[in-house]
Amino acid sequence: MILRKNPGYLVESILVIPEKPGSVSLLEVYNALGKIGDLKGRLYDSHSKGRPVPLFEEATRIVSERQTSSIPDPAPSAKLPNTETVYIKLRDTNFGNTYYKGDMALVENGIRYTLTNFRTMSYLFVSVINKDKFTVQLYIEPIKEGILIYSVAGADISDFVASKIDIESAIAKRLAVITSWAVDGIKKK
Repeated sequence: MILRKNPGYLVESILVIPEKPGSVSLLEVYNALGKIGDLKGRLYDSHSKGRPVPLFEEATRIVSERQTSSIPDPAPSAKLPNTETVYIKLRDTNFGNTYYKGDMALVENGIRYTLTNFRTMSYLFVSVINKDKFTVQLYIEPIKEGILIYSVAGADISDFVASKIDIESAIAKRLAVITSWAVDGIKKK
């Protein structure tokens, strides 16, 4: 899906969380991904500030693309849906308020979770990433060795903006924070 958008920048990672076979179900993974509020305060190493800082100062579920009022994360579900769409507002330490559409779907033996910005992301009133041009995708599957998490992020950014900031680092940091949120949520189960 991300490659179809032909992004100018692409970052990917793969990891396995060691777990006993059968100790984590897809329902538990789904419920972990539903805890949007847990993205708040997650740290990344800021080179400009010389210390770890929260990437997202606020993280909340919102009603829809048009209605951005906050709603609480739901209670854990007893049933695993085939698909689901959620809307998310993250106050990014660098980009201010950022808005995402999150699509979850059961695929093959796992869950695919795709986050795409549905509004342009800006830095000091300068558009950095246009609407639908930043996508993070996680694929999470229980395997014999534990839980496999493949993550990939892609962005299309103007050459002018790319010449001013380290885009690959910015994308990699966001991908790492989002992946660690998923990992920690699964471990808490």
